[in-house]
Amino acid sequence: MNYSIVTLGCKVNQYESQAMGELLLQSGFTPAADQESCDIIIINSCTVTATSDQKVRQLLRRSRRNHPDAVLVLTGCMPQAFPDVAQRFEEADIVLGNSSRRCLPSYITAFLSHHQRIVDIKPHQDNRTFEPLSVNQFHERTRAFVKIEDGCNRFCSYCIIPYARGRVRSKPLDQLKQELCSLVQSGYQEVVLVGINLSAYGQDLGLHLCDAVECACGIDGIERVRLGSLEPEQMDNAVVERLSRLKKLCPQFHLSLQSGCDETLQRMNRHYTASEYTEIVGNLRKHFPNCSITTDIMVGFPGETEEEFRRSLAFAEQIGFSKAHVFAYSPRPGTRAAEAQGQLTNSVKENRSRQMIALTLKTRAQFLSNQVNKIEQVLFETACKDGIYEGYTENYTPVRVESPVSLCGKLLSVRLTRAGENWCEGVLSDGSIKP
Repeated sequence: MNYSIVTLGCKVNQYESQAMGELLLQSGFTPAADQESCDIIIINSCTVTATSDQKVRQLLRRSRRNHPDAVLVLTGCMPQAFPDVAQRFEEADIVLGNSSRRCLPSYITAFLSHHQRIVDIKPHQDNRTFEPLSVNQFHERTRAFVKIEDGCNRFCSYCIIPYARGRVRSKPLDQLKQELCSLVQSGYQEVVLVGINLSAYGQDLGLHLCDAVECACGIDGIERVRLGSLEPEQMDNAVVERLSRLKKLCPQFHLSLQSGCDETLQRMNRHYTASEYTEIVGNLRKHFPNCSITTDIMVGFPGETEEEFRRSLAFAEQIGFSKAHVFAYSPRPGTRAAEAQGQLTNSVKENRSRQMIALTLKTRAQFLSNQVNKIEQVLFETACKDGIYEGYTENYTPVRVESPVSLCGKLLSVRLTRAGENWCEGVLSDGSIKP
């Protein structure tokens, strides 16, 4: 029988979907050529916002309507965070929490045998260890994501994720090394270390994120190591200086901000100030010349005054982010912020979103302009159209190059010649091809 996995949400979910796919392959199931003809549909859900839950409901209903005879599986963060709600989704034949993924093949086999609904959502326990998932290959990808951390202990006032993911758990270094070596054998030159709260890696093992990065950089065959989203409070100068010694670590840092106003950060239960964030960015730029600093910025948080928003806007301009994901706050049932006083209207939030997006697009344009005339190593990933190939520099600048032969999968030296709307154009340097 064949299967299709639909992934909603973050890079960690993408990794876990790939891992579930490999478990199914090992059990004799095969990937569907297209979702129209699949026997099994697995929805790996996200629950970060109420809108995410709505997408899950719509996807379940549509999948059941279009595939009345398929085995429909719901797993991921949504059922884990809201088990009572998820169990009521009658469209799903199998409902699994975040700790039951390894049981997926056996549960599908059991359902096919007796056609009785299966629900397995185990509550998180503080003494749980890291789930031993691994991935050997990412289909149609040049870089591989490697999940090294799960869970979060921070409890930001707007966030449901600690309830969906539990407490911090980290992948042991021996398991990480084994998985990385396997990815090298599959031909990957670049890996991205990801986690729910990546900066907290190792807290449960007496280790630090730097230990995982050093492990990855020490693997022969891996040319580049990237980090997923980072929380600022773990990134002091000693950590940044230690990371700067690793030549394979890409100078790209997604440093979550949320707000540039201290009062707003305090209501969010974020554990840093705007000045501390500025200091971290300064240390990164000192130790990693020409690094890119990307971020997430939330506008319209409950109680955010016009003055607070102006301070956040000015802060984003001061930092000069190379890219920012800007989004308006939306109440998440089950969190403290959803019940807070001072909820703002949609029109106010939309207006502030437009202003912040316009500003961060301006700083991105400046960043891309600053890359022109540099010679950078580009790992090419995709063919945009005939003769045009796109890849990324070490600091994650997208680069497009014209070539009569395919460049996909190649790490090449490129001189950047022009800044486009959202990328740089370039030409190959002589002798740039690496074997």
